[in-house]
Amino acid sequence: MHLGTQENNWNIDFRKFRTYLQDKYHITEAYYFLGYVSDEQQDLYSNLQKAGYIVSFREHSSNLIGKKKGNVDTDIVFEVMRILIERDDFDKILLVSGDGDYKKMVDYLIKQNRFKKILFPNNKFASSLYKQISWRYFDHLDNKNLQHKIGYIKRKGSLRH
Repeated sequence: MHLGTQENNWNIDFRKFRTYLQDKYHITEAYYFLGYVSDEQQDLYSNLQKAGYIVSFREHSSNLIGKKKGNVDTDIVFEVMRILIERDDFDKILLVSGDGDYKKMVDYLIKQNRFKKILFPNNKFASSLYKQISWRYFDHLDNKNLQHKIGYIKRKGSLRH
């Protein structure tokens, strides 16, 4: 989500986005999966936690950190399936991604009536695999009206929340 919105020349305000998820979709738990721990990104991690996200980091061998991408796909699929098996106190899953790797999981969740929606951070990079799902199961974060609600506001050359 972070990179997908930056790629389209806007920055998401994680606190506003968390409020948006709560208000529009009634999301009570919001997980944010990250590829690896980096000291340079500590402010991002702290801001995500302060905004109400449950932050989950991908485990990597210490000699591979910095040499591979953060690939969190299996962690996300595992967590969703764990919730399906272990918990009955949730209604539906909402996913924020454009990655086609989740299509099989999305199809399964739709069939089980456990899928709310997939939000594409950047329409340009939304997988074509999702073109077959009904419009009621997806939305785009990069429309101008929504960017105004959940993005940073630029003032006098600086970014503000």
